[in-house]
Amino acid sequence: MIDIAEEVREVVAFHLGPGKTAMTEEARLTDLGADSIDIYEVIVSLEEKFNINIDDRDAQGLVTIGDTIAFIKSKLS
Repeated sequence: MIDIAEEVREVVAFHLGPGKTAMTEEARLTDLGADSIDIYEVIVSLEEKFNINIDDRDAQGLVTIGDTIAFIKSKLS
């Protein structure tokens, strides 16, 4: 079974470059240095990695690492 939390952190680290220790579940993507383009790229990468669709409304709710992990878990269950 894949570790969704770890996979999400890897995608975020690829696009934003923070160390994984900075990526607590409470960490906001914007606090990790993401601007709107970065967030868009993270969303697209997550869609591809997990073979899911994240519409604009759902994407707006992905504020923290924890929000993102929980959302993907819900889409895959």
